[in-house]
Amino acid sequence: MITVHHLNQSRSKRVIWLLEELGMPYELVHHQRDPKTNLAPPSLAAIHPLSKSPVIVDGERTLCESGAVMEYLLDQDPEQTLRPAKTADNYYDYLEWLHFAEGSLAMPVIINMIMKKEERAGNQPLDGYIAKELALDINYIEATLSGRDYIAGDRFTAADIMVSMILEIAFVHGLLTGKASTLAYLSKLQARDAYKKTASFG
Repeated sequence: MITVHHLNQSRSKRVIWLLEELGMPYELVHHQRDPKTNLAPPSLAAIHPLSKSPVIVDGERTLCESGAVMEYLLDQDPEQTLRPAKTADNYYDYLEWLHFAEGSLAMPVIINMIMKKEERAGNQPLDGYIAKELALDINYIEATLSGRDYIAGDRFTAADIMVSMILEIAFVHGLLTGKASTLAYLSKLQARDAYKKTASFG
């Protein structure tokens, strides 16, 4: 059975969501951040030297990085329900969005979140760059979702899980104001039964 090492306030929530969508059995081990430093505990470093989450353990294999973990889990699904076939017209669309979540979207959203936690006086050197990147990425998502039901086409895929986890952070920090298609999309995903099962995981 796959063991998921879950750290509160981390990307491991998307791995749990994927496992629930696939109906794949798993064991969950909880790790809690230090309330003062917000750092992962030593218990997680004992599983993987990066001390990051998600980490999964499947037999002799220990795997970190949410994108790699998602790909690994999808490879275990014989029905391939959440990934288009390589011969499908939207396969590379799917692949782009799967990697867009961490390759383009995560960085400006996370930096924006961190900057809001700091005491800051006036504009800082990164402000203009982050604002430009956020506008570019979020407008791209909004334009895409205005013409399709899901991020990579007309059906739900693992790319939706990858992208929506970062979009939830963007929403909390007021970055999706006026983005009607993106907001409707998030609501639709959050109504899924498998998503609801992750609601208790911080």
